[in-house]
Amino acid sequence: MTTIAPTTFEYHEDGGIATITLNRPDRLNALTFEVYAELRGTFAALADRDSVRVVVITGAGRGFCSGGDVEAIIGELLDRDLDRLREFTKMTCDVVRNIRALPKPVIAAVNGVAAGAGAVIALACDFRVGGEDSSFAFLFTKVGLAGADMGAAYLLPRTVGLARATELLFLGNRVAGEAACRMGLLTCIVPGDELLDEAHSLAVKLAAGPSSALAKTKELLHRELDMEFGAALDLEGEAQALCMESPNFKEAYTAFVEKRKPNFE
Repeated sequence: MTTIAPTTFEYHEDGGIATITLNRPDRLNALTFEVYAELRGTFAALADRDSVRVVVITGAGRGFCSGGDVEAIIGELLDRDLDRLREFTKMTCDVVRNIRALPKPVIAAVNGVAAGAGAVIALACDFRVGGEDSSFAFLFTKVGLAGADMGAAYLLPRTVGLARATELLFLGNRVAGEAACRMGLLTCIVPGDELLDEAHSLAVKLAAGPSSALAKTKELLHRELDMEFGAALDLEGEAQALCMESPNFKEAYTAFVEKRKPNFE
């Protein structure tokens, strides 16, 4: 089993749940080159880590993640040539790529601000549980960059609709609380002191589910976004037939007959 031991953020496993805590609270958990690289590697390694069934990502202190660190990143990027700039943007995109490719549910516990790259990382997760003070801001155009960054122009219209996504990516406006929930940016909102408990409760529920079926559901949700309907039906038919061969399908039936909760693998 691959060792996961990041040095730039906290990582903890318990009961099939891995918790990643961004840990630069004095900088609102702003990302550095090293944090990006370790997030990319951690989410890649989690794909083959059988002891983990669900992942939770959150931030220490009063913010989820304020995006890339201006002092630690932008100054250096200004001195890079195009090839080295592409190395950086590929790394940032690979963080989101690995979150979406991970065959396990990922929950963002959004405490406070999720801005720039932090907003996209939360957006890439399968669930986003927000505290009362949570907010999103896709700030890229405010620093002279395209709003289409790290998959934002792909993921956001599919979450909030094209019109809302256009507004958020063009203007970089902050959206918070109930408004974010109504748009679909948040799954639910809870009092701030209940945020981690709520995220953990959801993680426990998912961890008790049939992991292979959840993995297939996540895979097909992503693959079918741009697929013709007939091809999607063919894909789902094949996937469901494979799931019917799994021990979990039989266990669900046996548990129903025996009037008990299923014990999924």
